[in-house]
Amino acid sequence: MRTILPDEGEILDIELEESLLEKNRELAVQNQKLLDDHNIRAIDILGAIGSGKTTLIQQMVLHLREKYRIAALAGDLTTTIDADRIQEAGAEVVQINTGKECHLDGHLVAKALKQMDLASLDLMFIENVGNLICPGEFPVGAHQRMVVVSVTEGPYMVVKHPYILAEASVLAVNKKDLAQVMQVDLDQLKKDAGGIRPNMPVIFTNARTGEGVPELIQTLGL
Repeated sequence: MRTILPDEGEILDIELEESLLEKNRELAVQNQKLLDDHNIRAIDILGAIGSGKTTLIQQMVLHLREKYRIAALAGDLTTTIDADRIQEAGAEVVQINTGKECHLDGHLVAKALKQMDLASLDLMFIENVGNLICPGEFPVGAHQRMVVVSVTEGPYMVVKHPYILAEASVLAVNKKDLAQVMQVDLDQLKKDAGGIRPNMPVIFTNARTGEGVPELIQTLGL
């Protein structure tokens, strides 16, 4: 497995630029053009640590690996734990370790894409670093954004993080089997999401069993 690391000082150099966000958007546009040129569909997956992002990706890879040639970029501070799990499901994986940075950005994703045989791929999952704040303002070039929250994060997880949903294509509410014990009202979560982004699909899942994964795949148009 290949691992992408920031060169000494390069993240700092980019983040000190006056037009940081605009520069990142430009890089994201370039990344998406590169993906489009190779007919690769990319989905950026965002969520807190422990929400179930990796398990949902594993499930989607298992469902789709006979239909698509799949790769994943796994963003994390230091480890390859999530990347190893996704690779076991049957996807090609490139690990992106961000060091102290709390999100992926267009630059790091561009570095990872250069390490891949894009001509051999159809579908790419990009697992962002685990939090619901930093990644929101940093598009990476994906065609869709999937946000994952879990009922174990409490009943207010959606309303407390409206900005991450601003450009989301779908919200996956994971660990639905624990909703009652956690005293979380699934209907209220869906209502909260609709108040932030009307008409956004909300899919309830149990990543461990695969419940809701086929519906999630269908919603993403895969």
